[in-house]
Order: sequence, then structure tokens, then C-alpha cells
Amino acid sequence: MIFQKEHIRLILEGKKTQTRRRHVRVLKLGRVYRIQRSWYEWTDIRIVITRAFQQRLGDITEEDAEKEGGYAIEEFRKTWEKINGNWDSAEVVWVYEFKVYQPKNQTPL
Repeated sequence: MIFQKEHIRLILEGKKTQTRRRHVRVLKLGRVYRIQRSWYEWTDIRIVITRAFQQRLGDITEEDAEKEGGYAIEEFRKTWEKINGNWDSAEVVWVYEFKVYQPKNQTPL
């Protein structure tokens, strides 16, 4: 999964535990995914999907915006527009909740 550099930092700080995505290919619950900075730049950070559901963009709650990285709803909307180009409150997107994956014999990040 590709994340912006700032969002990777927020993931590692435990402030970003949710992401909204426009895509057809659904991520699998319980699966571990490696974080990318771009299509060609991978990190060693992995996340595990703990919840997946669909939601209209306009139905995001204050709690959800907070899970997206500590945003208020309007801040999240501006971030979404910066990354995705436009905001359509009726658009249905995939919402993924996740946590940083740590193999059993590894010290915490």
C-alpha cells in the first residue's frame, strides 16, 4: 500500500490507523501488507488489516477523521483532495483499519 511520507510517520506514531481508498481490488482482512512510499520505493514497515468496509466519503465521522491521522473532518477533506484530486461526498470508498505488524520474535517499532 502506498502512503505519503507524512502518513508513514503518523502510522509509526500510532496516530494513523485507518485509510480510505478508491479501488476495485479489495484488501483482505487479516493480511499483512508492506508499506510503499511510491510505486517503486518500498519500506520495511508492514501493516495488518483489522477491519474493512465500504462507506460514502461524506459519512466520515470526527472519530474516523482522527483515525486517519489526527485530522478534523475538514482537514481530512483537504488532504483527500490534495492526494486524490476531488471530493465527492456520495462516492463510496473502501475503509481499512490496520495496525503495524510485528512478527512475534521482533522488538516493537
